[in-house]
Amino acid sequence: EIMGVMKLLEYLDSHFSDAVGNINITSDSQYVIKSITEWRFNWAKHGWKTSSGPVKNMDLWEKLNPLVDKLKPEFTWIKGHTGHEQNERCDELAGFSRIQEKEIERRVRL
Repeated sequence: EIMGVMKLLEYLDSHFSDAVGNINITSDSQYVIKSITEWRFNWAKHGWKTSSGPVKNMDLWEKLNPLVDKLKPEFTWIKGHTGHEQNERCDELAGFSRIQEKEIERRVRL
């Protein structure tokens, strides 16, 4: 899900110069929202470490942080699987993406 936010912000950054401050990302993931709006500041202050070890997906954070700082998106949390149209569509697309990844992995092994 962090990758999805990063890809969205990369797209907006490269195609919409007036997007700064006009982005609202809706997610059912507390992890996504809190990691971007709260936790990343403490992680950076502590050398990108959590109480249980290094921050996971550091390669994504290195790309995501400058985008978040530049574009200044706002985040809205919604409860998942409650019929929110866009959230249900995102879940559907994520499922499709997982199927594609498995098919690619299968073909690579052949």
